[in-house]
Amino acid sequence: MKIPLDKDEYQYISDDTSDIDSQTLFLKTSQNTPYYDKLEEKPTYISPEALLSFWDLSAMKVVGVTGTNGKTTVTAGIYSFLLDLGESPALQGTRGLFANEVRIEDKSMTTPSILETLYNMKQCSMMGCAYFIMEVSSHAIAQNRIEGLKFALKIHTNVTSDHLDYHGTVEEYRRVKSLFFADESPKLLNKDDLKSITYNRIGAQSYGVDEPATFKVQAFSLLNGITAGIKHLKVEETFHSPMVGLFNMFNLMASIGAVKMLTNKPLLEICEVVEHFAGVAGRMEVVSQNPLVIVDFAHTQDGMYAVLDSMKDRDISVVFGAGGNRDKAKRPLMGAVAGRYANKIYVTSDNPRDEVAEYILEDILVGLHGKDSVIATPDRKLAIKMALEALQENEVLLILGKGDEEYQEIKGKKYPFDDRQVVRELLGIENVTPIITPPTPKKS
Repeated sequence: MKIPLDKDEYQYISDDTSDIDSQTLFLKTSQNTPYYDKLEEKPTYISPEALLSFWDLSAMKVVGVTGTNGKTTVTAGIYSFLLDLGESPALQGTRGLFANEVRIEDKSMTTPSILETLYNMKQCSMMGCAYFIMEVSSHAIAQNRIEGLKFALKIHTNVTSDHLDYHGTVEEYRRVKSLFFADESPKLLNKDDLKSITYNRIGAQSYGVDEPATFKVQAFSLLNGITAGIKHLKVEETFHSPMVGLFNMFNLMASIGAVKMLTNKPLLEICEVVEHFAGVAGRMEVVSQNPLVIVDFAHTQDGMYAVLDSMKDRDISVVFGAGGNRDKAKRPLMGAVAGRYANKIYVTSDNPRDEVAEYILEDILVGLHGKDSVIATPDRKLAIKMALEALQENEVLLILGKGDEEYQEIKGKKYPFDDRQVVRELLGIENVTPIITPPTPKKS
């Protein structure tokens, strides 16, 4: 990445050794140090800490959210609440880059390089933002893509089994996540999930439903959205939300607790703005009320468990698949979770990428051996169509795995495909552009 810089004789800055010239200053990071060390002629460099100081970004309150699930919803919740409370926040994550109420960039990496993050902070600071809220992935922690940042608050959502294709084992994944909470920065931790990580107790507060916590749910209802009583120290208030699902109550608790810790505004004021936040597109997004159809990004057994368990009071019909070129061990486990909760199961393609879709389906079906009411087809649109046609009045249809993705990736090509648009088209909810069904890869 090469961006403008006005410092001494330099006009640009880059973290790529191939970009270095007389006008380009080199940002030396943990990631690129091995490449720097191989250079015969060592260029002048600057560290992330020095660049942060040069751009005068130390006054921004940086908030980092990490966890297997919930990062996107929690960061968006904090951002939304701060906006409604008259603050000036920025948001960086999978949804893109936002400053105040302006979208600066479209979707990107969960956590980009430290140079891109610092440049994003600089842009947002120039727009008057006092807070910089960011998603922090396990990859970013392992690769130290957050070096030099001083966090005003670090938030833990949960840690289950994911990204084992990168980390190797659950233990290593948890160790990496725990590194984020090893210092004395202020922290907000999920008390109901604390066994999954280790952490430095200095600066730690917590939120929880079952366990005693700094921010504690007293009572709640998940009918027609979420209504919950929350207690912080001796103060008790109630919040309402149009969002659905038990895990979204945890996400809202994390967001409420974070805003309280960051601003120290009265809990009542924070709870009053919660109902204005409808959640994130593709995360438990209600596409149709009658019949009830919900689209979610859940693409691991743990993500599916959270979604399906949150709707267990209803009869569940589910459409899902698994991505190609990713952790194969989770596929039968995803099938088993679907078999535990759903009455009707439709196993289909997700993003098969370079794999043969039918082989992925076969891996999933191992976890559904002996289960009735299972239909498997690599044609995702057909699977959704069959699920809608069989849906009864008292059932909910959950379409999982892709969320708000607008494509299917097959053999290196991305074909237009949006689960929400398919549902609307099939139900005739509104006039939409017809979905072009991508070709189904055949077994060789």
